[in-house]
Amino acid sequence: MTAHSLAMAYRKTLRKRLWICAALALALLASLLTDITLGSTRFAAADVLLAIFDPVQVSADTQVIVRELRLPFALMAVLVGVALSLAGAEMQTILNNPLASPFTLGVSSAASLGAALAIVLDLGVPGVPPSWLITANAFVFAFASVLLLQAVASMTGGVQSLVLFGIALVFSFNAMVALLQYLASADALQQLVFWSMGSLSRASWPAVQTLGLVVLLVIPFSLRAAWQMTTLRLGDERAETLGINVPRLRLGALLRISLLAATAVAFVGTIGFIGLVGPHIARLLIGEDHRFFLPASALTGALIMSLSAIVSKQLIPGVVLPIGIVTAIVGVPLFMSLILKRGRS
Repeated sequence: MTAHSLAMAYRKTLRKRLWICAALALALLASLLTDITLGSTRFAAADVLLAIFDPVQVSADTQVIVRELRLPFALMAVLVGVALSLAGAEMQTILNNPLASPFTLGVSSAASLGAALAIVLDLGVPGVPPSWLITANAFVFAFASVLLLQAVASMTGGVQSLVLFGIALVFSFNAMVALLQYLASADALQQLVFWSMGSLSRASWPAVQTLGLVVLLVIPFSLRAAWQMTTLRLGDERAETLGINVPRLRLGALLRISLLAATAVAFVGTIGFIGLVGPHIARLLIGEDHRFFLPASALTGALIMSLSAIVSKQLIPGVVLPIGIVTAIVGVPLFMSLILKRGRS
């Protein structure tokens, strides 16, 4: 092929990837609007838009339901999807492991342990208000688990050791959570089990603003490292020959992963499969170019979470299911289909 034909093919590929990202963004906006319109009281899409952008045109009841109840719920689903899927995409890249996600390496288990200590034993971060104790505990433990993974990565320098250590953390934290469940009272046990299912019921504007701020702070650093992350997919040795400091790149990615995953889990509890399935779907659509793969992963995870939020309100009339149950129900067959498709190819 000539240089001109190669340049034309490259531009065509870029346009295709841009169109895919744009289509995902439009689908996400449509899903977000649908999520807000649905509930015990249904609203027309036009009324929802008026309540958001021109609230004086709708009734006070509509304003309260849309702006104070449904909008934080819907936005939290989107932000959690962005955070978990982006964290999963970066973790799969730096570990070169398609099964890697923040949860397979102990982040969710650590958050569950922190929440369990607050719920069962009322132990938590000193000075934190009681209403934020569970959230603060979950964040501190989740963040500490990834910092521990960073320390192991610095000492060993091996990806395999990091994965094995993460698996050991999962079993250790789960055992301690099981012990606390055994010691818990009936009320505390019920609260802990509900938290571990993952739920958007605790969504509020302060929670949305906090998670949104973390996402906005992390995304520019993720995109800045996109070229290096793409090169890392060629292998550590190839990346190092091109002048990339691979240990430093991994530590930076782990720090971003810890902030995203710890904050998301702290507010909504354990949400499975988003950080695993979202990146896989994005990779099938986009490929390995992280300039587009990372945004596509974030959009895909947000879309899956938004659709799951819709399903959680519609599956059983009058009941909002914990979204962690819905993501597991949706994620298992979706993940199996991806495995079978990849096996055939």
